[in-house]
Amino acid sequence: MKIAVVTDSTAYLTKEQYEQYSIYKLPLSVIMTNEVYLEEVDIRSTDFFEKVRGIEALPTSSQPTTGQILSLFNELAKDYDAIISVHLSSGISGTYQNVVSVAGMMENIAVYPYDSELSCAAQGYYALEAARMAQAGASVEEIFQTFSEMRQTLKAYFLVDDLNHLVRGGRLSNGSAIIGSLLKIKPLLHFENKKIVVFE
Repeated sequence: MKIAVVTDSTAYLTKEQYEQYSIYKLPLSVIMTNEVYLEEVDIRSTDFFEKVRGIEALPTSSQPTTGQILSLFNELAKDYDAIISVHLSSGISGTYQNVVSVAGMMENIAVYPYDSELSCAAQGYYALEAARMAQAGASVEEIFQTFSEMRQTLKAYFLVDDLNHLVRGGRLSNGSAIIGSLLKIKPLLHFENKKIVVFE
């Protein structure tokens, strides 16, 4: 069985990783000052941070559309038998659920969505491992068994410069941000039950 591996742009894999492992990308959209950019296609993260410094309104994001997902999956159906689609946590985005909905519409290829329950590099590890295993001839079942094993130990911890952005974007509670700002500390954050919460 020939398996395609898809992930969304929040995995932040390098161009070389996408090419080396034949991973396909579903970009999220970033909306800034009434302009819409496809993340990691129309705008790179370095450019994004530069633009954010110069605007007052917080940018927003939007999950890939049903049309974008259908278009990619139908294209992959020409060359593959199955798709494993790895996405950022369903607790902070509707991307995974949208892919699940599209998977139910596909008749010409089997689609296996996966909720990483994380984001960024940790999410990318799932996609990279799936691609390595697919290239080595592993089955969908073997790849998902490996995902189950990875989930036991794979965690994501991170710090941010400005907690207010996480609050305004609905990713962190106001209480956590107030405590961090008053004490002039940067809480260590992580994912718990698919949501971003303070670790300590």
